[in-house]
Amino acid sequence: MLQHKMTKRKTLIIGFFGIALGLCIGTMLKNYLALEIVKRCSLRPTNLKTPADIIGLREEDTIQNSQRNLVFVGVMTAKSFLEGRARAVYDTWGKEVPGRMAFFSSEGSYSDDLPVVGLKNVDDRYPPQKKSFMMLYYMYEHYIDRFEWFIRADDDVYMEPDKLERFLRSIDSSKPQFIGQAGKGNSEEFGLLSLEFDENFCMGGPGVILSSETLRRVAPHIPSCLKNLYSTHEDVEVGRCVQKFAGIPCTWNYEMQYILRHNSSGRNAYTGKLKRKEIHNAITLHPIKQAPLMYRLHSYVQGLKAEEMRQESLLLHRDIKRMAKYLEVPDESTYMMPSVSPESDSTKRHFQDHNILGISPELNKFVPASTDDLLDWSFIARSLYSASSANPKQKIDSAMREGLEDAITEVMENINNYSRQRGRVIEFRELLYGYHRLDALHGQDMILDLLLIYKKYRGKKMTVPVRRHLYVQRAFTGIFVKEVDEDFYNVTLQQSLLGSLFQNGMARLSSHFTMPSGLLSPTQDKIVFVLPIAGRLGTFERFLRTYERVCVRGEQHCDLLVVIFGSPDELGDHLQLLHDLHARHVYQQVNWIQRSSAFSRGVALDVAARSSYIRQEDIILFIDVDMVFEVETLQRVRMHTQRGKQVYLPIVFSQYDPQRRSGDAGGSEDEGETPRIDDERGYFRQFGFGICAIYKSDILDEDINGFDKDITGWGLEDVKFLEKIVRVGTRQRGFLANTAELAMDYNEAAEQWRRLSVFRAPDPTLVHIYHDISCDVQLDAPQYNMCLGTKANSLGSTRLMEQLFHSSPENVQFAADFNRQKQQQQQQQAR
Repeated sequence: MLQHKMTKRKTLIIGFFGIALGLCIGTMLKNYLALEIVKRCSLRPTNLKTPADIIGLREEDTIQNSQRNLVFVGVMTAKSFLEGRARAVYDTWGKEVPGRMAFFSSEGSYSDDLPVVGLKNVDDRYPPQKKSFMMLYYMYEHYIDRFEWFIRADDDVYMEPDKLERFLRSIDSSKPQFIGQAGKGNSEEFGLLSLEFDENFCMGGPGVILSSETLRRVAPHIPSCLKNLYSTHEDVEVGRCVQKFAGIPCTWNYEMQYILRHNSSGRNAYTGKLKRKEIHNAITLHPIKQAPLMYRLHSYVQGLKAEEMRQESLLLHRDIKRMAKYLEVPDESTYMMPSVSPESDSTKRHFQDHNILGISPELNKFVPASTDDLLDWSFIARSLYSASSANPKQKIDSAMREGLEDAITEVMENINNYSRQRGRVIEFRELLYGYHRLDALHGQDMILDLLLIYKKYRGKKMTVPVRRHLYVQRAFTGIFVKEVDEDFYNVTLQQSLLGSLFQNGMARLSSHFTMPSGLLSPTQDKIVFVLPIAGRLGTFERFLRTYERVCVRGEQHCDLLVVIFGSPDELGDHLQLLHDLHARHVYQQVNWIQRSSAFSRGVALDVAARSSYIRQEDIILFIDVDMVFEVETLQRVRMHTQRGKQVYLPIVFSQYDPQRRSGDAGGSEDEGETPRIDDERGYFRQFGFGICAIYKSDILDEDINGFDKDITGWGLEDVKFLEKIVRVGTRQRGFLANTAELAMDYNEAAEQWRRLSVFRAPDPTLVHIYHDISCDVQLDAPQYNMCLGTKANSLGSTRLMEQLFHSSPENVQFAADFNRQKQQQQQQQAR
């Protein structure tokens, strides 16, 4: 009995032990299998990359044999900013650094294509004292003998690598150097940072530069510095550590605030105009808080570099021409021209001709062969006065104003280059007047009268206003041609022709038969012509003939919607023309809306835009009955009208009165003939906005909501409509691409905002045929004045008006008497 109990107890013990052992073995196997699965599925083998592999540093690259071992840039970032700020840094200035760079983030950070170092036992908490010190220690541990300089930077700083390289190569890196924008804290922090009277720190934002000797002295003591922190500012603590163990403070230099530039505007920094002295002179710019702003700033800096390269090419051309003179090489020789064989015709001028590009700056580069070749000067004051324009007095447009500002800014910077050495500064105050002309071969010439302020602050101080004439020549550079294999054009042309033929053929068949959807190519968006008309039967008939020739027979995928004003008795002939057109083309949409009220173009366009004849995805082309057009017109409409983004307002060519044309420009063309475009036959009407192409979905936007229907009669409705579009185009652009600083739902919502921009360009195929203009005195004053202005501009060219004026001695005498009386009145007022 006792033996049986012992045997039973032993069996239970062995059973429990076996169960426990089985559970342990099962758990071990389960964990082992899990680890194997994780290892197989892991796509981030960060432990397989060495520090040299992360930054692409080869074993043979040393300071002595490589130009890319000048500086190592360590950029502090965080996991959430790797795909925003960090990527923007790497895509812009990061790849041009004269050395290597890496992004230092918290433990576990990784990127497939960015050089990211995940620092052990470091998180992304702010302030980043530990991250900053451990980054410096990582540099010391792995790269101390491979680079001359080390930079501690943030992910919101922009650097200009070329300027950085020139700056660093001018300084001895074998000595301890601690370079940055020195600071002692703001007024609120003064006395709270535990700094002695002779201590300072380098502000971390715009970047901190350490020589290899400085890092070698400081890095071994970083654990001690981390244990003895006196403030929450990591740049202050780094400066304290350098002062203690390297024995040097941050550079006390006034110019550092301009070289390593910090903008105190915060998130709004560098969001406005970039053409500023601080951007042109700085090596680093801080802060750039949004990734798109980093790309924008980089694009601007690249443009400045392109300008410098073009200027250098001009100087080289001038050196070549000067040396050719010393070597007695004839001007007509082609031996010194690139890509030109010596056997070629030496009488021709080539696009890299040193005899053109190598001429020293002067105002007499162009030598006219006769008085007809003389170049006209335009006068610049508060307005622009030009003899070559239909409107002699014009507002100075943004391009001209920007060009003047650039030229004056560049000249003033050159004048003040040595202002500190000379103890004076010259400030630009005002452009009093000027002249400019454009030579298509050599460039732009300008003569500017400037009001300047001369300030002398050394010796005998004075402030004196002075006037100076500035002679500027902005020379053209050579033409850069990209050669493409000729077969590329032939193949592309053949494919486009075959594709067009196939698409047109399928479209014809689909209009009569049901075709499989796979055979049909995506069709272009339909253009719906909206034409308001009241009376003018002959002109209406001409318009319908043009529409039938271009749109219907040309199979351009268009519809016609006519809004006709008048009583039923007056509209019989108009409706008959529409019926006849529809009868000739039964599959073509020809629709009309009758209105018995007084004519109002705004009402007509608004009613048509809201009608069921036009779908949301259709392009509406508002047009006048006096217009003629071609297939190219429709191509431009489809090209320049973008749904939800862009409205197209073409600048039409308006004909002068054919009875008042001068010379051989008189007479009129046949209806089928394309109207000729020249200065004596007409002008491009830049102030007209009546011809407009826009998607229906855009015109019914709540902020546009169609046309103003309160305007009756002629004109002004297009101006009011344009004002609405401009207001929509200036909405706050809250959407930020390529940034990780905003929530995704915000970006997606902001992406849907409609922002309409206006695109304008002259269209020589869109011609307004001349007709007599009668301005109703019952119109409102603005409409009446606009009508009179259009009537006056359509009478004839400026040259013809000049001939008519000078052909009458009474006109010349009247102008002389008027100017004499005006001068006498001014003299009396001056007394």
